[in-house]
Amino acid sequence: MVRNKGISALVCAGLTAGAAVLATTAPAAAQTGPRPSGAADARPSETAGNRPAGTADIREQLEKIPGMTVVSVTDKEGHPLYSLTYRQPVDHHRPHGQTFTQRLSLWHKATDKPTVLYTGGYTLAQNTTALTKLIDANQVSLEHRYFEQSRPSGAAGRDWTKLTVQQEAADEHRITQALRTVEKGKWLGTGGSKGGMTATYHERFYPEDLDAVVAFVAPNDANNRDDSGYERFFRTVGTKECRTALNAVQREMLVRRDTLLPKFEADAKANGQTFHETLGTTDRAYEFAVLDQVWNFWQSGTAADCPTVPDAKKATDDELYDWSTKHGLSVYHDAELGANGTGPYYRQAATQLGWADLEFKHLKGVRHHPDIYQPNSVLPPAMRGSYNNSTIADVDRWVKTRGQRMMFVYGENDPWSAERFTPSHRDSYLYEVPGANHGATIAKLPEPQQSRAVATIKRWAGVK
Repeated sequence: MVRNKGISALVCAGLTAGAAVLATTAPAAAQTGPRPSGAADARPSETAGNRPAGTADIREQLEKIPGMTVVSVTDKEGHPLYSLTYRQPVDHHRPHGQTFTQRLSLWHKATDKPTVLYTGGYTLAQNTTALTKLIDANQVSLEHRYFEQSRPSGAAGRDWTKLTVQQEAADEHRITQALRTVEKGKWLGTGGSKGGMTATYHERFYPEDLDAVVAFVAPNDANNRDDSGYERFFRTVGTKECRTALNAVQREMLVRRDTLLPKFEADAKANGQTFHETLGTTDRAYEFAVLDQVWNFWQSGTAADCPTVPDAKKATDDELYDWSTKHGLSVYHDAELGANGTGPYYRQAATQLGWADLEFKHLKGVRHHPDIYQPNSVLPPAMRGSYNNSTIADVDRWVKTRGQRMMFVYGENDPWSAERFTPSHRDSYLYEVPGANHGATIAKLPEPQQSRAVATIKRWAGVK
């Protein structure tokens, strides 16, 4: 899900361009949404002569929605883009208890056009999904609860028990119900990686909200005790020569720990990276980074990168370290792992979403910390939690047997795609993009699959 410069086997890259349909879009998590600052009634872009067409009527409708605040409105490609907040219960089982404001945006074109509900799974994204472009839709983008500014204040913001799949699905249900009073066309949910997972969870718990879901590279760790899908992936991806070379580099990075760790420590110091609040020591942080190398190589790279892999035994320390920093050595450090970084994702992985606990048989004898490769390792103590499989197992069964109008797109060479959702036969489909990594899109599908997928989406959206 999120692996720093690449993205981690513990962190689903909801941060990728997985939501693209016809072309790769900007990474969702790399683009945080607008940061509301100032009074809710400020209208900096609605001065006379600079007001997007049709703004007044839509804004009036939005402001009539209980709990909805229009923070600002700007022009985007000739259509109004509303920055919004919506008041949500911290606990949907206690709707009259404490509340928080969830950030979202609405790019409005016309009330009779379809609407794409884009869930990045992390912070609020500003990019327009290619799905939106494909069906010329309105787009609602939202920030996941407990990420960045969509987090309760005070003690509730430190109560991580309310960061669950069900609570976020309920957030999205309320937002969908509220905005359907404005946008009257078909509604399609979408997202990439963790966003694709989140869209799927929304569909499972509130199947009447959306007319269809298109999820990209959405991992599905339905049985966290069984990582055979991931293990099989790393035994078969690419060529034997490439796999052998990558494993040798990864092992050599740990064999030469005494000479390479000082380089890692020097880089961490230069970049202001510390580890005492999460991983604890630089030795633990170094090993964790090395464990992620091969995963990151395939997640973000392709088979075309295999010739760059150095000969592990012949490479100098500098050659080995420099190549690794450019090809998957992902550094986890305190500033990015707490409540204000990717920590909320790891909390979800530790308690509900699961993770890939790989065996790393080729690293036998060179690991110092055999139990480190799990999400609680990169969390501050107050954010750690115990895993419960029941919700994800339930979603898996529901998608297989009862899900309707759902499409899943995966990458053949994407490790996150190794454990995936299996759609039902109820007007639902799965596509695998040959040779693709975690950026798999419909645009990369061969024919006739690409045309079929596009035709299905247009049919669901009610457009030609």
